[in-house]
Amino acid sequence: MTPSTSYLDSLNDVQRQAVVTTDGPVLVVAGPGSGKTRVLTFRIAHLIEQGAAPWEVLALTFTNKAAREMKERIEKVVGPRASKVWAGTFHSLFARILRVEANHIGYPTNFTIYDTDDSKSLIGQLIKELHLNKDLYNVNTVRQRISSAKSNLVTPKLYALNEELMTQDRMAKMPATQKIYAAYTARCKKAGAMDFDDLLYRLYELLQSNEEVLKKYREKFRYVLVDEFQDTNHLQYAIVRKLVQYENSPRNICVVGDDAQSIYAFRGATIQNILDFEHDFQKFHIQVFKLEQNYRSTEQIVQAANEVITYNRRQIQKRIWSDKGSGQKIGLIKATTDAEEGKRVADTIMEQKNRDHLHNREIAILYRTNAQSRVFEEYMRRYNIPYRVYGGLSFYQRKEVKDLIGYLRVVVNPQDEEALRRVINFPKRGIGDTTVDKILQFSNDQGISVWEAVRQIPVTSGTRSKINAFVAIIEPARRQLDTANAFEIAAQVAKQSGLEDFYKKDNSIEGLGRVENFESLLSGIQAFVTEESVIDAGTLPDKSLASYLQNIALLTDFDQNDAEQADHVTLMSVHAAKGLEFKSVFVTGLEEKLFPSFMSMDTPEGLDEERRLFYVAITRAERHLTLSFANARYRYGKMSYNEPSRFLNEIPTQHLDHAATLSNNTINTGPVNTGPPAARVSGFFRTTANATVPGIDPKDFKPSPNDQIKPGMVVLHLKFGKGKVIHIDGGIAHIHFNAVDNPDKKIMLKFAKLQILE
Repeated sequence: MTPSTSYLDSLNDVQRQAVVTTDGPVLVVAGPGSGKTRVLTFRIAHLIEQGAAPWEVLALTFTNKAAREMKERIEKVVGPRASKVWAGTFHSLFARILRVEANHIGYPTNFTIYDTDDSKSLIGQLIKELHLNKDLYNVNTVRQRISSAKSNLVTPKLYALNEELMTQDRMAKMPATQKIYAAYTARCKKAGAMDFDDLLYRLYELLQSNEEVLKKYREKFRYVLVDEFQDTNHLQYAIVRKLVQYENSPRNICVVGDDAQSIYAFRGATIQNILDFEHDFQKFHIQVFKLEQNYRSTEQIVQAANEVITYNRRQIQKRIWSDKGSGQKIGLIKATTDAEEGKRVADTIMEQKNRDHLHNREIAILYRTNAQSRVFEEYMRRYNIPYRVYGGLSFYQRKEVKDLIGYLRVVVNPQDEEALRRVINFPKRGIGDTTVDKILQFSNDQGISVWEAVRQIPVTSGTRSKINAFVAIIEPARRQLDTANAFEIAAQVAKQSGLEDFYKKDNSIEGLGRVENFESLLSGIQAFVTEESVIDAGTLPDKSLASYLQNIALLTDFDQNDAEQADHVTLMSVHAAKGLEFKSVFVTGLEEKLFPSFMSMDTPEGLDEERRLFYVAITRAERHLTLSFANARYRYGKMSYNEPSRFLNEIPTQHLDHAATLSNNTINTGPVNTGPPAARVSGFFRTTANATVPGIDPKDFKPSPNDQIKPGMVVLHLKFGKGKVIHIDGGIAHIHFNAVDNPDKKIMLKFAKLQILE
């Protein structure tokens, strides 16, 4: 049997068609547990078996772990050639291109990658320098505004010309956001630094402004594949289109994803990319394959998921099915309080371990917000059940780790202002904040880099001596960048900087933990140097310090947690659970305003995303699925009383076990209602009439025709009160309401019921 026959024979008919259809645009709609990764990897292997050079294949993923697994699977078919495929995350592969081409857009090729903390620190510094009110200009909010602008290809200049954005900032009492954005962009470029958004934003700028570079990579990548396409944002899709949509292009692009699992709108992802993909390529004979057989879950779970997702509006139609047998019905836990919910979940876990012989690692507790983990942790400890919470502090975010990384960043890129600020006086060497501020001001006034300012600033002889002591740590290490590997330089800097001695002096339990982390970092750098890796076809492994810093800057939480296989119950948010599977899954906190979240449930698109999140949660389960909710729980220090989530009502009773435990609540037993959720009335949630603004009589409320509502009008909404229409886009009105906690709402006019006041 030939290698090609063996791997194709392991596929079902639709999977096989998706693999062997190698030319032109292809959309693979992959339901949960349908073998998406198998199709993607075998498709790449098939391309290589059919004569494509591995380095001509660009495969974009969302985690390094996914890319690594992809290469491992491809290698089983095509051998060592798999290592030469360009497979990795958007950020890592685009950073790789920028390392070669960044000089074309005014960046050094050894640019620093700023993480979230670096970005927030710089924005905080700019708010201070611009003499803005830090209480009004929340760092996280400003950072999100800048990130959103970049993801939508809005430069600082375009931002200033965009009246909608400027109006939103004025209404949010942050009118200087554009100034911060412009200053942030300039400061990053001066520091030779890019944040995560820049790795995409600057690559697009490069491809847009340099035809020669664009032509180079269009010719290089004959085949482009995108995994988890439903999670892409506007900018990621724009870059992909740059590479494949041009005159005489073969348009060999394959995207794989599931619109029903699009759950990252808060990160800028847009479901429109996958919904519109077929239309974007329809004149190029696009072929669509739907993977509808679920190999993961039993029929009860799959059918429940099918019924729930039909309540969403626009979607790619598919019907997932399973041949793994009917399986157990879905369990329901109705608790009086969140504490009782924690206990009942722990009881059920113990029962499943004893009755069904499940291991801890086969069980997961999922929740909508990380704060919900506390009560489950308490009961895991009481029952002596080993557990692990995902979403805690990342190894690379720990102070002792960031301190050494900060030194190494300055060695590689001495213009890195954020890293310099972190380490210039740590451990303390007498260079105070006032001196650091003077250095930065001198850099700005003289138009020189921050490192040149360190060397040239006129200061007293005592201060100069202290600064020179710091320079004496950095410069010798910089001179070794081209001759020494990452570990040799790191070990030298750890000792010369005083960090190693500083942490070893602390003999407390916490101090010993910090020493372990510090030494673990050095061990990780040593492992990076000794492990075999190939950066590109025909090149030697890159063991440089710059390469190491790029490698860790682009790690995700799951890349870091990859190696641990201990037998523990997993506690995590639903967002973090995407892509995982467990024999038993508990989806908890299913209450209105919690799941669906109160921040998302007031708009049709927000509620649709919450439902997709619920769909992702329940499809993580292989054999056992248990849903739970509490009538009351502590939130923000106060007891709140809750109604069960509407999502419970969307699962027909034939899939539920012990439905009677819901007592006074009614469960939907009729056909699926695909109308708008706001129009449905059931025992699980109230009509919108029960939530009117005080002082408004629904009998006097007269909705205006939708086509009469225009930007600038003042309107009345029964729930949100008076508001001003900011703009209307695609049938969705963006309205600022006066009397609610979250005043800016996006409301679909088709269902809005707005009365024009003026």
